[in-house]
Amino acid sequence: MIITVTLNPAIDISYRVNNFNINKGHRVENGLKTAGGKGLNVSRVLKQLGEQSLCLGFLGGQNGKWIKKRLEMDGMEQSFTTITEETRTCLAIIDEDHSTQTELLEKGPNVSEEEKERFLETFNQQLKKAKLIIASGSLPLGLEPSFYKEICKLVKEENIPFFLDTSGESLKLGIEGSPFLIKPNQEELSQFAGKELMKIEEMVEVAVKICNQGVQNVLLSLGENGAMLVRKDTILKADIPTIPVVNPVGSGDSMIAGMAYSINNGFDLKESLRMACACGMANAMEAKTGFVQPEIIKQLLSEINITTL
Repeated sequence: MIITVTLNPAIDISYRVNNFNINKGHRVENGLKTAGGKGLNVSRVLKQLGEQSLCLGFLGGQNGKWIKKRLEMDGMEQSFTTITEETRTCLAIIDEDHSTQTELLEKGPNVSEEEKERFLETFNQQLKKAKLIIASGSLPLGLEPSFYKEICKLVKEENIPFFLDTSGESLKLGIEGSPFLIKPNQEELSQFAGKELMKIEEMVEVAVKICNQGVQNVLLSLGENGAMLVRKDTILKADIPTIPVVNPVGSGDSMIAGMAYSINNGFDLKESLRMACACGMANAMEAKTGFVQPEIIKQLLSEINITTL
């Protein structure tokens, strides 16, 4: 079983607005409302790939109840820790005319020490059944930036692969836990390195250094330029075809799902990278977040070229 950890989930609401302008009112169609959070997107895509997963994390208030019910309707297994404060809401405004996306992201609830301990108790119980763990997204208030590093150590003690997809201080400290895989994009890795947006060559150089610190795989998300998988002794580059992008939100999560599916089913590195890219692209071609169509993935797989650098 694959476990996904979403510590700061949200109700995601997206609006499509033509010619969006600040200080101007806009009449829009009803927003698309989804149970959001990077780990939930991963679980949703895994299910579409035929791989069941278990969702862990924190849910609170009426928003938390809505997410729980939504996941139940989608047939997704879950064992969330209930908290006192309200689960957050995040808003995205997509302007197709200008190809822009504006996001308003709430920080989220404050998790108490007692709630944290209850989560860790659940996590340790479920860990015994897991083959792979994926922790994604930001941390809610109340959890120290080293929390991902803490749970990474628990996972490594059981000799289970741990995927980490986060940013900022949580990524920096999480790397110290030597996860099996991290998936930074250009902005996240540049922030980690303390530089302006890096070129691909610079990103690879930083990724190699991270691998020398104990991380086994660095999956670099490069947007329309494809992706790279960096290991101590191997660098793979994926070149992807041009696609009609409808909604890129959740494409990184879909990449993680594709990689997790591949590793869990014994794919080699090249095929794992190919599958990760196909899933990310398939998501970008859909209006829904964290949604892929297997027949589209199958078509894209034949159009992705993997080379060893």
